[in-house]
Amino acid sequence: MNTRTKLCDEIENAILTGEYSPGTRLDEVGLAEKFGVSRTPIREALMQLAAAGAVEIRPRRGAVVTRVAPERLVEMFEVMAELEAMAARLAARRHTQADVIPLTEALKACSHAALSGDPDAYYYENERFHQALYAASHQEFLIEQCLSLSRRLKPYRRLQLRVRHRMASSFSEHEDIVKAILDCDGERAARLVREHIVVQGERFSDLVSSLREATPVA
Repeated sequence: MNTRTKLCDEIENAILTGEYSPGTRLDEVGLAEKFGVSRTPIREALMQLAAAGAVEIRPRRGAVVTRVAPERLVEMFEVMAELEAMAARLAARRHTQADVIPLTEALKACSHAALSGDPDAYYYENERFHQALYAASHQEFLIEQCLSLSRRLKPYRRLQLRVRHRMASSFSEHEDIVKAILDCDGERAARLVREHIVVQGERFSDLVSSLREATPVA
């Protein structure tokens, strides 16, 4: 993991746990001192977080932590679910033997991470799994859109994995998705991925609860 990615994760975790609440200005000098690095990797990390929607770069204020309403998040997850469902449907039709290897290897890595009980470790393997799914669609524009929205939802997808039993259920869903793709069952693969991504019912309540716990009351 390179320095910029590590810094992104550290700052992102601080945002999710409420250390930096919405509206907080993230000072480059202070962050550089805190993490023992120069301002350059801090600036790069903040730009990456801005691209993901976690912070907003404002004139004369610099990087400020953004506030995203739960309803907005649900809308974003709904769009992500449809994009990934399309990718899964295409992957079931278009995947080659070369696509099977990264899919099954990512699935195995997810299993090991889930057994470790480390939600952050699982998130990275989960990210690898979804990227292998996108690649198997062989639809470049769709892949670009999936990656773009996935970056914006990264902190919230990570947060969801901290909910009790979510890692185990996520891995089980991955297994079913891979089976549907390898069986060339596009409609089933699309439905399973849609259900895997979309946030509704109890999962919506869990996400809202997690967001409230992560953000201190002003």
